[in-house]
Amino acid sequence: MQSEKDKMLSGKPYSPYNKQLAAERLKAKDIVFNFNSRRPSQLKEQKQDLVLLLGKTPKRFYIEPPFRCDYGYNIELGANFFANYNLTILDCAKVAIGDNVMLGPNVAIYTATHPIHHTIRNKHYEHALPITIGNNVWVGGNVVINPGVTIGDNSVIGSGSVVTKNIPSNVIAVGNPCVVKRQITEEDKVYFDIK
Repeated sequence: MQSEKDKMLSGKPYSPYNKQLAAERLKAKDIVFNFNSRRPSQLKEQKQDLVLLLGKTPKRFYIEPPFRCDYGYNIELGANFFANYNLTILDCAKVAIGDNVMLGPNVAIYTATHPIHHTIRNKHYEHALPITIGNNVWVGGNVVINPGVTIGDNSVIGSGSVVTKNIPSNVIAVGNPCVVKRQITEEDKVYFDIK
């Protein structure tokens, strides 16, 4: 018989009120509390908190407090990751983030979802779908990324977007719901002609 944790990780309906899952969320909350409560000068200690909490961390990464997550162990960060204030990740399923990803303030990444029909939803079951963010992605402020979404390499998600479907590589996408506006081209280098 599968545990509720196994069901959660495999995308099946599960009860979040299971004792094991509740204990794991409480452990994560304690670590997150420590991270968010440290003095700004305690960068080393903040990083140690996140290394303890998250499933995979690179040598170079930075998350600006405050930060929130459910479990932590389902979050995998690529190299040179940066997240601005108020990042929230509901990591009931895997959240895989590639290299050189930047997240603006108030980004919300939600793997958890609930039944549509109220009679099932009221039984307090949910399920979770993984989220993947490719390499070199920039996500603007106040973006919501919904369960099961993949964002392709090199893409930009405009501020305030709600990403409900996969976004391909090398595009600018924006809106609610988020849709592709155009391809990113070599001409986009001209604005920042850094020598």
